[in-house]
Amino acid sequence: MTAITNVILVHGAWADGSSWAKVIPLLAKQGLAVTAVQLPLNSFEADVAAVKRAIALAEGDVVLVGHSYAGAVISDAGNDPKVARLVYVDAFAPDGGESAGSLFGQFQSAPLGAEIRPDAEGFLALSRIGIFELFAQDVSEDEKLVTFATQGPINGAALGGTVTQAAWRSRPTFYLIGDQDHAIPPVEQERMAARMNATIGHVNSSHVPMLSQPAAVASFILQAAV
Repeated sequence: MTAITNVILVHGAWADGSSWAKVIPLLAKQGLAVTAVQLPLNSFEADVAAVKRAIALAEGDVVLVGHSYAGAVISDAGNDPKVARLVYVDAFAPDGGESAGSLFGQFQSAPLGAEIRPDAEGFLALSRIGIFELFAQDVSEDEKLVTFATQGPINGAALGGTVTQAAWRSRPTFYLIGDQDHAIPPVEQERMAARMNATIGHVNSSHVPMLSQPAAVASFILQAAV
């Protein structure tokens, strides 16, 4: 049994709630009530609001988990008093006044950046090379195809959404680093995790360990629920 029985999972850019499909059953088998939020990805404010709605429906304290861009989302939405723990998975971790985009601009260049493709309306997608070789390089070919076909383009402006007050400043925080991440350099993840004084874990994975190493991701989340 765990001390906290609710887990809310928040996907990042170029993904949707089904990116947690392998992790959800593993958490549920440990008695956790799991929700995977579907972000609209059309604005930072709308994404934060979607997470807040999920938190409002939870009965009891919550472990709030964010992957990639969603690290910024949970840093803002996580100020809800129901949120007892925060878990970042290969994620941006902005402080107050910062955004995912402002952090990315300060990072060492990441190979994935060259494979981002904007459309006429300002939404960003990943190229096939980006998905297959840099975003999800350690999953099966079929999974790469599905990830490429179902990617959720994100409005570029959402990446500039600024966190008002960083929830990680007032809550225990956990950070899982994918050591083969080509989207957010692991050295930058180390720096963000250290700034938060987070409990740090490592997994030998790409930017999407929930797809390639779901047992490791579930185990790390369970640590936060104890």
